[in-house]
Amino acid sequence: MFKDKVVWITGASSGIGESMAVQVASEGGKVVLSARTESKLQELKSKLQNSDDHLIVPMDLEKSGNFEDLVKQVKDHFGRIDFLFNNGGKSQRSEVHETPLDVDRRIMEINYFGNIALAKAILPVFREQKSGHYLIISSIAGKFGFFLRSAYSASKHALHGFYESLRLEEEKNNIHVTIACPGKINTEISVNAINASGEKHGIMDNNQETGMSAEECARQLLDAIRRDKKEVLIGNREIKAVAIKRFLPKLFWRIIRKQSAL
Repeated sequence: MFKDKVVWITGASSGIGESMAVQVASEGGKVVLSARTESKLQELKSKLQNSDDHLIVPMDLEKSGNFEDLVKQVKDHFGRIDFLFNNGGKSQRSEVHETPLDVDRRIMEINYFGNIALAKAILPVFREQKSGHYLIISSIAGKFGFFLRSAYSASKHALHGFYESLRLEEEKNNIHVTIACPGKINTEISVNAINASGEKHGIMDNNQETGMSAEECARQLLDAIRRDKKEVLIGNREIKAVAIKRFLPKLFWRIIRKQSAL
């Protein structure tokens, strides 16, 4: 499905984004690699199959003022954009009472406003082509709140409202949206999470250390794209909580309050 397609991946320098880049490239896709650290992107690009086919576009989701210029750069280079895998973002590790509002605003700026700013910048390209597919990496925390993740969970909930509306509006233009909700995935998302002081959490939580591999998560994400899934839950036992909340809400709240926040 991805052979000769242009696939733009944010948060491509590590974790799920890196694994998706490797798998798309192995299928003959042309990958646009975006993250803040250009050196990590250069290292990844050199390892990808057909490395000369891919393009590095450094970007910071917290600074969205130049996104239209970046979209033009990609469009000028490849002539089209087929997929946007909006994967970049920041998690959180702090309780509401200790978290200043500027931390909430920063997380929303990265996870929500930066995310949708890139989606809006690409939308005219998709509409002109009469084709395009957004893959949005939300989280199981986008389905219910959890300890230490109030702003993170809020930012992921917001993505669902935005992209479900976008899907309905753009179906007529053959533009597709897949919202993915990973659970516990073995990446450094907890290490890079923001604490109450706005600093890195700096700890690999047990939930991440014991989670599904990023490679398997990426495989399931690409499979969801192939099947044009509107929403997909990815993880192990923890994703059952979504169904429990829907059908047995009293049981859900008894279970969830006993879960480890880390």
